[in-house]
Amino acid sequence: MFAIENTPIEKLRSLSTDVKSHTGGVVIFEGLVRDINDGKKVKSLEYQAYNEMALKVGAQIMKEAMGKFDIIDAKCIHRTGHLQIGEMAVYVYSCSVHREQSFLATQYIIDEVKTRVPIWKCEHYVDGEPEGGACHKCGEH
Repeated sequence: MFAIENTPIEKLRSLSTDVKSHTGGVVIFEGLVRDINDGKKVKSLEYQAYNEMALKVGAQIMKEAMGKFDIIDAKCIHRTGHLQIGEMAVYVYSCSVHREQSFLATQYIIDEVKTRVPIWKCEHYVDGEPEGGACHKCGEH
């Protein structure tokens, strides 16, 4: 499952709790908004997506992960909208009989999502103009 959400991911994590009895390893990656990037103080982030294409590409990545790795299940949720420091921007979950496959699958999923899914990040800095793709330069950010 791949999803794009405009609401806090923290409220959606329970989607990943359907662990089967033969699951031996669960790996979860949580990408958080940090307060510094390239030496600049960040006050917030904004994510925008080309939703239709993002969902299509994200679903393909999940299908690839299920085929490449011996995993039982995998999920990825990416946030859009305006996020504050400490909020979760992306959540990746995979489970398998043996932990190694979950680690490999989770790494694959996050790397491919960051590379291929049409989601743009705009960083709003404490000092200076926002930088990144598709920024909304409104005064309220």
